[in-house]
This record gives sequence, structure tokens and C-alpha cells, in this order.
Amino acid sequence: MKVIMTGGGTGGHIYPAIAIADEIRKRDENAEILFVGAEIGLERDLVPENGYDIELITVEGFNRQELLKNIDVLKKLRKGNKRSREILKSFQPDVVIGTGGYASAPVVRTAQKMKIPTYIHEQNAFPGVTNKMLEPRVEKLFLGFEAGSQYFKHPEKHVVAGNPVRETFLHMNRAEARNELGFREDDFVLLAFGGSQGAGRINKAMISVIEAFNGVEHIKVCLGSGSYYYDAILEELKSKGIELQDNIRIMEYIHNMDAFLMASDLVISRSGALTVAEVTVCGKPAIFIPSPLVTGNHQFFNAKAVADQGGAIVIEEKDLDHQELIAEILRLKNNPQARKDMAEKSRQCAPVDAARVICDHIEVLHGKSEE
Repeated sequence: MKVIMTGGGTGGHIYPAIAIADEIRKRDENAEILFVGAEIGLERDLVPENGYDIELITVEGFNRQELLKNIDVLKKLRKGNKRSREILKSFQPDVVIGTGGYASAPVVRTAQKMKIPTYIHEQNAFPGVTNKMLEPRVEKLFLGFEAGSQYFKHPEKHVVAGNPVRETFLHMNRAEARNELGFREDDFVLLAFGGSQGAGRINKAMISVIEAFNGVEHIKVCLGSGSYYYDAILEELKSKGIELQDNIRIMEYIHNMDAFLMASDLVISRSGALTVAEVTVCGKPAIFIPSPLVTGNHQFFNAKAVADQGGAIVIEEKDLDHQELIAEILRLKNNPQARKDMAEKSRQCAPVDAARVICDHIEVLHGKSEE
């Protein structure tokens, strides 16, 4: 079977695609899988790091603030459409699977025009424009959240699968992760990150957290800042006269997120669909701080779905107070039973079979029909 996976821009689109590809490869070691992504996306590095070939096309998203800039966007889109056709003709895939992001639309749309079977996965409870546009001509639309179905027009095509996570998240345990990262069994490990791009407000709050816990024995603070914010955070800490001790780790990007999540006792993060999936699969208590700058405020609803089950605490950005955040961290640190209860309820929200469900449907509709 020959498969093109397309999607990217951020980890939220890339990692579900990698998880689906991993499941396909597990079922068929002879499967040929090619990723197609955008030149400007994180996929150009993340996909090869995970063992897959990738072709890049010229494409970017529309600018809704400065409309004149979309002249260049349209030129790039035409170029991306042309390159998509070249890749599809050369590779000749049996199916194309899109997971959203800049590259997904031209590749999936071009495949549909070429009569190649297409499938798409929508991660969020409130979908983007691209997948709504592509839905009429796909074989199946896989949903990360059941609530997303109401925004589409062809419910007969919908499959609620959840959001796929990479298999490494399903098999690593806490002891292995701590050994890999150099944490002790009795350390309290706090992990904070703002997604693949970073988040300014979370980083700002974490400066206060780092200041409070810097050098405190048996507390480890790990922050994935995002490359955009990394230097600024180090400068601000330096300007405050804070000399970082060994219990603080600040990273531009967390490549081994599976290990850091499994090693952690508490997570502070945004609540994008993939983040929620990975946190819950690992069964971690979380303080979710949803981004208010997303379509349909979908991060709030992603977080609320876990919080309503008791697996997370939601703090909206407008209510984020640094000292109250530190107090909440200390409350949970000093109450292992509360963390254990949250962990169990978090794990109950996990989409553990998402990649399997997706591949089952593709096999039924396409793979097995060829046998």
C-alpha cells in the first residue's frame, strides 16, 4: 500500500499524522509512506526525525489582518498546487490522508481531482475552514471530538476516532522516563509548555514559578519555552539576578515529550487537541491554560472536557495570577492523593485507540477491497 500523509505547520497537525503512519507501518511493513508538508512548517524537521521521507511545497495560510498580503499567498498556493500534482503523479499513492495545516488543503484537493481516495482527520472540537471545504469529496472524516460533527454537512462520513498519539506514549513508564531524564523517584517534577510554538503568557507565569522554586531540593521545573521566547526568558531571568540551579531546565523545544510527560507529576500547558490527548494518554494531572486566540475558543472546550471528569484544572488566561498559580502547584505537590485521583480521571479521557480506529476504516474501505 502506498500512502501520502499531508499536514503540518504545528505539532498538533504533524504528530497525529506520524501516529497514523506508525500504525500503517506496524500493520504492513512493506507500506510506502511519504509525507508532504509546507516549507515553512515544523514538519520539515520533525517528520525525518521520526523516520519518514518528506516532500515540501510552497504554501502558507491566508492573512486575515492584512488582506493585500494574500496576493502573495495566492501565488504560493498556485505553486503549491502544481507541486502537489507533480508529487502525486510521481508517487502514485493508493490513498491520501490529511491532518490539517497549510499543506493539507492543496494536496488533498489535488488528490480528489485526480480521483485518488482521500481521508481527513479533524483534531479540534471546533473545526477549521479547510476540512469543512474538503469534506464533501473525502471517503471518511475522522473526528478528534464528537462535538466537531455538528459543524460539518455529511454525518454519514463521520467517524469519532479521537486524536492519535505516537505509540511511544503508550509504552513508556514513569520509572523508565525518570531514568532517561535523570530524575529521582522522590522528585516532584513540574512540566510546563505552550505547544510547539510556545505561549507568551504561560512563559511569563513560569518565570515567577522558576523564581519561587529555583534551587529547591526535590522539585524539578521543566519548561518548553518555544524558540521564539527562549532567549527573552533567559534574559529576563538574568535581569532579575536569578542564577538558574540544576533543578531548572529550560528548553526551546521538547523533542522527547513522551519521556517528559511520563516523568512528570503535574503538567501546565495550553489545551490544543494533541496536547490534551498526550496528557491524558499518559494519565497526568494538568493545569490547562487555554489559548483565547483560537477559532471557536476550542481550546477551552478541549480542557473543559477533561476538567469536567476531574482530571484537570482550567485557568482561563484572563484569570491567570502568578501567585495563585504557585499556590495551586504547592497544593497539588503536597497532596499526592489528589494528584492520584486526577491522574486516574485524566487517563479515563484518553483516546488510546484513535490510530487503530482510523486504520481499520481505511482498510475496510480501501485496503481490503483490493485483496
